[in-house]
Amino acid sequence: MEEISLLVEGGKASAGPPLGPALGPLGINIGLVIAEINKKTEEFRGMRVPVTVFVDRTTKDFKIRIGVPPVSSLIKKELNLQKLASDQKLMIASLSLDQTIKIAKMKMDSLNTPQLKKAVKQILGTCHNMGVYVEGKHARTLQREIDEGKHDHVFCD
Repeated sequence: MEEISLLVEGGKASAGPPLGPALGPLGINIGLVIAEINKKTEEFRGMRVPVTVFVDRTTKDFKIRIGVPPVSSLIKKELNLQKLASDQKLMIASLSLDQTIKIAKMKMDSLNTPQLKKAVKQILGTCHNMGVYVEGKHARTLQREIDEGKHDHVFCD
């Protein structure tokens, strides 16, 4: 199997670079590949998404694996922001705990933990570094509250 890894804009893959030139020499139907990539990346519209295309040169069959954008990109999308704070002392916005859980669930496979509570704490660490509060509180405060069990009712591990 031939493996091609690249970044595409969610929901907007096209036959142009970088996809077309990479797939063209493999002799597969580029239109089908693009349609499937766009379908699978639609929820990440406006973000660059890691995509891996696996192609069997003999049968011309292909598989597509879609990665998940970085946590910072998911936070920006949830908040409808173009930029996040470069100084963690500046609060620029506040996520809800539900939004934080949603991001954690999207990133579970790459966060090296099967436990939602621990994944949320990792997302809160990124929020802290980017000046994003959660539930109107400093992200570190939420991490302590989670450790104390104050939000156990929202975790279904």
